[in-house]
Amino acid sequence: MPSPKGETLSTHLALSAQQAPDEVAFTFVDFGTDRDGTSVELTWGELDARVRTVAAGLGRAGAAGERVAVVAPQGLDYVVGFLGAVCAGAMAVPLFPPGLPGHGDKLAAVLADAAPALAIAAPEQREAVADFCTGHGIASRLRVMSVEELVRAAGTAAAEASTAPEARAPEPQAPEPQPEDCAYLQYTSGSTRMPSGVEITHANVCANARQALEAYDLRRGQNCTVGWLPLYHDMGLVLTIALPIVGRMQSVIMDPLAFVQQPVRWLRLLSRYGGACTAAPNFAYDYCVQRVPPEERIGLSLGSVASLVNGSEPINPATLDRFHEAFAPFGVRRTTMRPSYGLAEATVFVAASPAGEEPTVTPFDRNLLAQGTARVAEPTEGGSITELVACGRPTNQEVAVVDPATGRRREDGTVGEIWLRGPNIGRGYWGRPHDGESFGAVMDGEDAADPAQRWLRTGDLGMWHDKQLYVTGRLKDLVIIDGTNHYPHDIELTVQDAHPAIRRHHTAAFAVSTDEGERLVVVAEHAPGVTDPHTARDEVTRAVRGAVASAHGIAVHDFVHAPPGTVPRTTSGKVARSACRAQYLAGTWAAARNTALRTGTA
Repeated sequence: MPSPKGETLSTHLALSAQQAPDEVAFTFVDFGTDRDGTSVELTWGELDARVRTVAAGLGRAGAAGERVAVVAPQGLDYVVGFLGAVCAGAMAVPLFPPGLPGHGDKLAAVLADAAPALAIAAPEQREAVADFCTGHGIASRLRVMSVEELVRAAGTAAAEASTAPEARAPEPQAPEPQPEDCAYLQYTSGSTRMPSGVEITHANVCANARQALEAYDLRRGQNCTVGWLPLYHDMGLVLTIALPIVGRMQSVIMDPLAFVQQPVRWLRLLSRYGGACTAAPNFAYDYCVQRVPPEERIGLSLGSVASLVNGSEPINPATLDRFHEAFAPFGVRRTTMRPSYGLAEATVFVAASPAGEEPTVTPFDRNLLAQGTARVAEPTEGGSITELVACGRPTNQEVAVVDPATGRRREDGTVGEIWLRGPNIGRGYWGRPHDGESFGAVMDGEDAADPAQRWLRTGDLGMWHDKQLYVTGRLKDLVIIDGTNHYPHDIELTVQDAHPAIRRHHTAAFAVSTDEGERLVVVAEHAPGVTDPHTARDEVTRAVRGAVASAHGIAVHDFVHAPPGTVPRTTSGKVARSACRAQYLAGTWAAARNTALRTGTA
């Protein structure tokens, strides 16, 4: 598959255009003007020609070797702009337009960190992007252009060269990207820290695409990808751009907002395009159960779906059950549901449940798990139980569970930090060339001078059990009360089930320092349908305190029943616990409570 020049996104695209110019490569289904969706397509030949033209326009604009931010809306221009940047020898920076609610600060922080020389935006948003940059003090050298402007710039250059070739010196051509070149900066979602840009090389992304193709058993001519995940998110970018290019298979894309408005649209596309592989966080599957009523399920045909990847956030066993129960009559099989684990520093994909097998759900003794030991518990034994979903096994990369303090491997059945190494591991964080803590970790007894023996520290906690990887939480998110570890996700599941007035997937549990030591705080949004949340506040609070005390043996120091939309989330949809803790300490919800008391609405 790799070309003689080496394996890059550019060579894979050129090869597909050469071998299958008339095959459909990318399809964008636009629900913005037609509620049933209007499809726009590009063949491999058309895509390659347009990408090369944009790359030429970027070269004329001086983008080679620079960062190029892509801040366009979801669609084919985003795909073309991203590929044009990587094929021009630039580092693409996949981002989002300024209008994404609640994420202006992150966009400004990333643009300041990446310092791109050029940004690709939609024609109607160029002025808004420029104003945003000016308003946030982003370097004035940043030029904002659209795909169409870049196409015109390349055409003008070609026309000028053809009219008087003897009078003009040839314009310098950007060198063909090499496997070791940085293709793009993948900024992390920022759920536990300020976002950092991971340098992903062409070799990294091509290797990771091939790992995913093998793990999900995807084959040219039999499969395609269907996705609504944002293209600036690592899972969306690899699933719907990189993987289809490396595997030469059709990619079908829709806008995330179209999914949020009517999740049945996603399921209908999966029904329409046979052999589809798709991916979404855990909450999206619950969202489909809740928001796709029985009358909208009529006509769905999901039996041909190849993989329903569940990743990006902890996987709830009850979600797997609910989704299967709701859509099994329409062809969904449990073996199609593929719990997976990944992170931006590894490009994205790390491990997936074995093909052809149902997801493995294992009950563990909660108290022993908090102490770092995995013991399978039987429901008849009584006591506290935590059910975890296995994330399967890695493909063509190494996964180790390590004691984070000593750097020694942990035995199977013992919780430790997950360490990785393989061809898909990014080469480091942008602007932090000497950061060896994350990307240059060395196990006890290994040679620090040998690059082949260096590992990526993920910051995730997990364990091996029965030859499968289980992810238990984030090292920095652990809630430690009176010397005992508690996993926040576990507490959050207990809280959201404590009372129907609590909104699912919008709860954050974290520890705060008090005079008595670390104590637990829980912030949970009330369900949007609750018209008078203050009347039921005491009842909900009692239910939450009782449920957490019973299930986890700890007291809730403070419980905040917050309005919908106030628990901060990352751009990929995960609850941002550290940001939530910061808001709590800043008194955000205390001020709202005081206002309610003064106005008599509490």
